[in-house]
Amino acid sequence: MPRKAVVKTPNPPPIYAVPKQQVVLDSDLAEMYGVETKRLNAAVRRNDAKFPLEFCFQLNHQEFVALRSQNASSNEGRGGRRSSPLVFTEHGALMAATVLKSDHAVQMSLYLIKAFVRMRDEMLASKTILKRVAEIDRRLLEHDVVLQELIARIQPLLDAPPVEDAESKKPRIGYHKGNR
Repeated sequence: MPRKAVVKTPNPPPIYAVPKQQVVLDSDLAEMYGVETKRLNAAVRRNDAKFPLEFCFQLNHQEFVALRSQNASSNEGRGGRRSSPLVFTEHGALMAATVLKSDHAVQMSLYLIKAFVRMRDEMLASKTILKRVAEIDRRLLEHDVVLQELIARIQPLLDAPPVEDAESKKPRIGYHKGNR
């Protein structure tokens, strides 16, 4: 029975958020799969039918500039990448493993899918927490209004009557001016 090679799982690649999607850069995916970025991109272009836009696409200039500022990659003209990268969605990352045709790529793609699922679960959990916090905030605001009304109604009962009014209504005992 042949033994499968044990692959050490690296840290998951950074997953970036571009409008309404979570994606992985081609360079991060290539590093994870153990190939050069240009080899990964060439394999994707050879199999373009397997990569519709919802699996893999190239960033536009604005998205690329925003992404470059987020991950502190090199400036134009100073080495490094000069063209917009390809980015892969969860399904595109899995499809990339099938065109690379290596056991390492398949194992890493499964690992990457788990990272996407974990990220989605954490985002869902944070949405649930935010909803709960919003509900608590709403209730606190309602309670504040009720407490303010309660304090306004109780305050006259808590205030002591003015001293002058109370003394002027009592008959004074003894010899006092005006008591003749």
